[in-house]
Amino acid sequence: MADPRPGRGPDPCGAFVPGGLLARPSTGQGPLHGLDFAVKDLIDVAGTVTGGGNPDWAAAHAPAAQDAPAVAALCRAGARLVGKTITDELAFSLEGENAHHGTPLNPRAPDCLPGGSSSGSAVAVACGQVDFALGTDTGGSVRVPAAFCGLYGMRPSHGLVSLQGVIPFAPSLDTVGWMARSGDVLQRVGDVLLPAGPAAALPPPRLEAPMDLWQAVAPACAQALWPLAERLGVRPCASTALNAPLEDWLQAYTCLQGDEIRQSLGPWITEHRPRFGPAMAPRFASVFDIPAEQVRHWGAWRARQTRRLSALLADDTVWVLPTTPTPPLSRQATDDERGRFYSVALPLNAVAGLAGLPQVTLPLGQWQGRPLGLSLIAGHGRDRELLRLAATITPA
Repeated sequence: MADPRPGRGPDPCGAFVPGGLLARPSTGQGPLHGLDFAVKDLIDVAGTVTGGGNPDWAAAHAPAAQDAPAVAALCRAGARLVGKTITDELAFSLEGENAHHGTPLNPRAPDCLPGGSSSGSAVAVACGQVDFALGTDTGGSVRVPAAFCGLYGMRPSHGLVSLQGVIPFAPSLDTVGWMARSGDVLQRVGDVLLPAGPAAALPPPRLEAPMDLWQAVAPACAQALWPLAERLGVRPCASTALNAPLEDWLQAYTCLQGDEIRQSLGPWITEHRPRFGPAMAPRFASVFDIPAEQVRHWGAWRARQTRRLSALLADDTVWVLPTTPTPPLSRQATDDERGRFYSVALPLNAVAGLAGLPQVTLPLGQWQGRPLGLSLIAGHGRDRELLRLAATITPA
């Protein structure tokens, strides 16, 4: 087996796509002056092909004519673009592996997967190559790699950060998110990308733990993170986040995401018959077999859950929960171990994802030397409040 420890050179952890290192100066002077950043290869950078982690997709598309709005805004704010980072193929994974470009090394846990699909972005930040990085998050693709690599990570409220210039995956769930090694930098990036917030000071949030989510994760995660949550003043809350069996959340998410993948990527897949890695091919094949009645059923179910969650988080409440159901997966994890991870990770991340809510993950915990993330979820549009709170919380 190859040595999984980070090496040396311009890309010591294999975070960037082949030929993806750039030297793009900032286009303005602003709050991000002096910071370097990287961009997931699902997001347009002018003059480069947005490869999506798949060589056939890359071969079928011309270089982007302009930067995605999120990239352009960061450059105007003074940040320097360093390069394009590896993604799991067309974002359809939480593991961080790519059969064509390789698996970036997790510098915080070299024997573990980095998490995906924004794997390269997380690794570039974690190993110190950049100060922050853009990713995309549909079902946890910023939150999971941030937690696995010991980073702060932000999934914004749906619709607040432009998706223009981003390969569409499941558009009603897709977001552009970002990762950093500190809550301060995470907040500074949010100040650039998010719409202006209220000028008046907000009351301190009420931190509550939805215990049904805590009980869904592996005992090792819950036991390691709960004392940290208590130190923040978190108390169990009476309301439930799920209000339905975990399996319902899993079915709703996989059905609705799959239907949107079929609509957004299905025509291209049918026409080009791309080469997908062995783990990815069956996932993409499965999206063509989703019954329309299931889409209608789970779409109505999602609407009800969104209304319920919006009401529960309408005031100053912030939910606190583990970001992932287990510590980072081993690079040698079996198919059964990966399957068990997904069976909880997707529902856990779907609480914010299906309802379009903002979620921040904080690198506060450890289990046997592996990073653990603790997350904060608030009502739609309270992104800046979450980022301010995250900037005040640092690992012990």
